[in-house]
Amino acid sequence: MNIVLYTAGDNGGAWIAAISRALPEARIDGWPGAAAADADYALVWKPPMELLGALRRTKAVFNLGAGVDGIADCPGLPPGVPLVRLENAGMAEQMAEYACHAVLRRYREFDAYAEQQRAAVWRSRRRIDKRAFGVGVLGLGVLGRAVASALAPFGFPLSGWSRAQKSLPGVTTYAGAGEIDAFLGGVQVLICLLPLTRDTRGLLDRRLLSRLPRGAYLVNIARGPILIDEDLLALLDDGHLGGAMLDVFHDEPLPATHPFWHHPRVTVTPHVSAATLIDESVAQIAEKIRRFEAGLPVSGMVARDRGY
Repeated sequence: MNIVLYTAGDNGGAWIAAISRALPEARIDGWPGAAAADADYALVWKPPMELLGALRRTKAVFNLGAGVDGIADCPGLPPGVPLVRLENAGMAEQMAEYACHAVLRRYREFDAYAEQQRAAVWRSRRRIDKRAFGVGVLGLGVLGRAVASALAPFGFPLSGWSRAQKSLPGVTTYAGAGEIDAFLGGVQVLICLLPLTRDTRGLLDRRLLSRLPRGAYLVNIARGPILIDEDLLALLDDGHLGGAMLDVFHDEPLPATHPFWHHPRVTVTPHVSAATLIDESVAQIAEKIRRFEAGLPVSGMVARDRGY
């Protein structure tokens, strides 16, 4: 079989080497240079339209990441060609680590203690009542469920919201637009793990974030364009929100002039909540390609009309 690879990064050689080990029977070529028209499968990350338009006989396009927002709506992607996303591939554990750190940092008030250190103040703070410290996960896909499961042992009241109704042990779940107010009303830390789609772009605006209790904290480890930056800043400055920890942004790298860099209530990390692990990802892709070849069902298929 012929496989064409394109990654916007500088790690194409590592991907090709890993694919060669996992699928020794395949011929793998990087694009440009590879004959995309002859590719049985395309493995891509942020591909140019020129590449997608050249795919003629491709059985499936694999996105080298969990988020398919860079490709799902692309008009160059041939209609009818399955688009397949990565499912976990080592990302869930990393997301869970990041989310647990963010929640515990907020709950145990480590930022406040850091301020006291700078002022040479030795003073213990009254412990927050854990029973009133609700943690909400916005988006209950593979990653959202992993984050909720990782947080469960800490004993916080956990809730989750998704487009369609889901059930998770130990998590109060909400679904659809009609239940989002009830979900947000009990959340002290909101963790966004939604995919970026036409429906979620700009979802975290002033109107929605204002439904959180006063002093609530936002963690965004999904996609930058889900959040309206100016609305978050306004809610931080007027005191309605207590802070935010942000790993994803509209423009990456985050421009040096952006207010997030120096805002006292914002923590910025450079899109490190979960890196795509090549070997784990390739093992998953290889298994799915073998299932395609055998005519078996394949998980992770993207509904292109929904964008995930």
